[in-house]
Amino acid sequence: MPISQFKERFMKMKDKLIILTGPTAVGKTDLSIKLAKAVDGEIISADSIQVYKYMDIGSAKITSEEMQGVPHHLIDVLNPDEDFNVALFKSMAKEAMDGIISRGHIPIVTGGTGFYIQALLYDVDFKENEDDGYRNELEELLVRKGAGYLHEMLKSVDEKSAEDIHFNNSKKVIRALEYYHQTGEKISEHNKKERAKSSPYNFAYFVLNCDRAKLYQRIEKRVDIMLKQGLVEEVKSLTDKYRLTSDTVSMQGLGYKEIL
Repeated sequence: MPISQFKERFMKMKDKLIILTGPTAVGKTDLSIKLAKAVDGEIISADSIQVYKYMDIGSAKITSEEMQGVPHHLIDVLNPDEDFNVALFKSMAKEAMDGIISRGHIPIVTGGTGFYIQALLYDVDFKENEDDGYRNELEELLVRKGAGYLHEMLKSVDEKSAEDIHFNNSKKVIRALEYYHQTGEKISEHNKKERAKSSPYNFAYFVLNCDRAKLYQRIEKRVDIMLKQGLVEEVKSLTDKYRLTSDTVSMQGLGYKEIL
């Protein structure tokens, strides 16, 4: 093959990416370490809570010993009172991937937050304009007039989204209304275009699972262990130090919101 032809093919090659996901307590952490060692990889956490410092017990955060020398990214990088969302995850994950690839290693994205993984995998575009206070207006309307009123507002500008989003899911209803207000585009149309994208990566996607009864036993055992390890005390300490409430992003994580 001529050098020019090889170069042309090589330049079109996509960066490699491995996805390892699945439900809580299915065994992602242990397998991700074995996989990283086998393929010379580095791990990027796709967990919306492990990204926070000091939130260790409730997130079942991997310890330094459990990492076994495998580099991990997006763990312990934000304070519990800071916001974290899918757009920020995507930006931080792509930065971590650039570094991993530059070192000649393979990025392994591990976690159970599927929306985050899809956003990274298909390079979903999150159009954002500066907050002009419209979200606050919608939240005030929610309190005064209820979820049904907001849902009717959405139906008047984006009927497809109103069909897809339950009227009690006020968070998504507000997001759809805010998106339309900011961009003039229906979020349903935006999502349709994004779903039609092909991934910019040469990826392998693994979803772990196991027998449902066994999985539930593991989860129940994990919760018992977390409580014995001091989950209630962890939440109390965090709320006292950072003045966290149920509206704080970090406190909306599974386990934390229930204890709070």
